Amino acid sequence: MDGRRRNPYELTEETPVYVISVAAQLSGLHPQTLRQYDRLGLVSPDRTAGRGRRYSARDIELLRTVQQLSQDEGINLAGIKRIIELENQVAALQSRVAELQAAVEGAAAAMQQREAAVHASYRRDLVPYQEVQQTSALVVWRPKKAKD
Repeated sequence: MDGRRRNPYELTEETPVYVISVAAQLSGLHPQTLRQYDRLGLVSPDRTAGRGRRYSARDIELLRTVQQLSQDEGINLAGIKRIIELENQVAALQSRVAELQAAVEGAAAAMQQREAAVHASYRRDLVPYQEVQQTSALVVWRPKKAKD
């Protein structure tokens, strides 16, 4: 969520609104196929209090993808299930990477602010110390005589 309060009546891609007959019609599949996909764990719709299936727009899209992989690509249902699991895992990892990138960027910005504050606190009358190389030269200092 992005910090804003969401309208409870707002429909999103994840809102389960379609009964099985409508979902079957929208996806171009038979209702029994949808039940089979649910039993296999390929597409798991939400359930009502009376245990009726409710499909979301995202579920409908997933049903179409399963059908396309099965019919056009010739992938069996076990393979499709594995593909879906891996795609979900990739999406979760991409989300986590984005979170970590934001955290790193925030930490870097905070570090730069702290560094700038430290530099701003330096006394301006101090000069940087430069290490003198040790030599064997001898320097004799003779103070000037005061004039009377």
